[in-house]
Amino acid sequence: MATITNHMPTAELQALDAAHHIHPFSHQAELAEKGARVITRADGIYLTDSEGETILDGMAGLWCVNIGYGRKELADVAARQMTELPYYNSFFQTTHVPVIALSQRLADLAPGDLNHVFYAGSGSEANDTNIRMVRTYWAEKGKPTKTTIISRKNAYHGSTVGAASLGGMAGMHAQGGIPIPDIHHIDQPNWWAEGGDATPEDFGLERAQQLEQAILELGEDKVAAFIAEPVQGAGGVIVAPDSYWPEIQRICDKYEILLIADEVICGFGRTGNWFGSQTLGIRPDIMTVAKGLSSGYMPIGASIVSDEIAEVIGNCEFNHGYTYSGHPVACAVALENLRLLEEEGIVDRAGREIAPYLKEKWEGLLDHPLVGEAKIVGLMGSVALTPDKASRAAFASDPGTIGYICRDRCFANNLVMRHVGDRMIICPPLVITKAEVDLLIERARKSLDETLEKATADGLMVAAS
Repeated sequence: MATITNHMPTAELQALDAAHHIHPFSHQAELAEKGARVITRADGIYLTDSEGETILDGMAGLWCVNIGYGRKELADVAARQMTELPYYNSFFQTTHVPVIALSQRLADLAPGDLNHVFYAGSGSEANDTNIRMVRTYWAEKGKPTKTTIISRKNAYHGSTVGAASLGGMAGMHAQGGIPIPDIHHIDQPNWWAEGGDATPEDFGLERAQQLEQAILELGEDKVAAFIAEPVQGAGGVIVAPDSYWPEIQRICDKYEILLIADEVICGFGRTGNWFGSQTLGIRPDIMTVAKGLSSGYMPIGASIVSDEIAEVIGNCEFNHGYTYSGHPVACAVALENLRLLEEEGIVDRAGREIAPYLKEKWEGLLDHPLVGEAKIVGLMGSVALTPDKASRAAFASDPGTIGYICRDRCFANNLVMRHVGDRMIICPPLVITKAEVDLLIERARKSLDETLEKATADGLMVAAS
């Protein structure tokens, strides 16, 4: 067993965790009975738990550790900044060097005229900012009725009240009085689950044209913006058909609707380019970023906005902000993270070398009896599990039953691969090597085999009627 820094036995740590720690998106009583897996350290693409087991992290933490674990350079920058200026705000006609430098760097990296940055502590907070920003923008332009924001079902934009309202997760909307008013949802472009007999191209057009229908039904004078992830992440790595995004862009341009690209997952190399908008040919007015901005080493998020929006907002006092907006330590760490991603060629290598290799191996899983679809963009992929490939059938069991089994088999095989319903998803650190891709696929295939064996034994390989 490898040496661990925490001397307490795992069972004691689990008991303390269950006694005092409320976990996000978890059934607390079930987790307490099972016991959380205690992660003690990490390096590269690997985690180590309190029992000394080494786990391949196929999810880059929570879609965020793009640069990999254990980069001392980021720790050194954080320590230096904490010594020089651990905290100050930018509320009262003040600023500081890290936030100035990071803002300039993001303006240089972001596409088009996205040259201005409003900071938050997370992607959720940044999307809350976007709600207020687009409504203030239209009010300042003399169109105060333009308040409605259109989003998509099964989208994920965060878990604050505003961000969860923008998202289209039914389970989140069932708790806490969500969504707030003036948020409207259209259908997602998930051809595998919802395309029926339509071709992917026709289905993509139909789903995009729902945006135009919604604008006309709600009234163009009421609609402020459309928000969407370039690739739906937490919804199951849903990749829209090729016909979808050009039509969305056409509709936003035609009706002068602001387009918000939620790049919290897709940004900073995840799709093979710096931003998913570049990969998919989107021209957003606002980009939401977080996660890969600091590779998860410090909490930071931001809204990167166009010259036009910044100019209009700049003509009024925008009564909005957070204590940790542009936190100097977070900004310094993010700046160093971006430097390493660029100067070490991590983003370029991930897109040019690793993404094609991972795509070949990932799509090779299509020969597995359980796998009906394998989708991948850059270094984020998903497979749809099905009892009948030909009909793209769902399982007769409750949605997520087979996915949950597969997730547990992955974890038992020291692979973090997440499930969303009966889709399995990956999002490994960008620094993954070809040999590590092979190991990921080997463990994924083994876990699929064990899932098929258990599902067959339990009589679960039955298609929904």
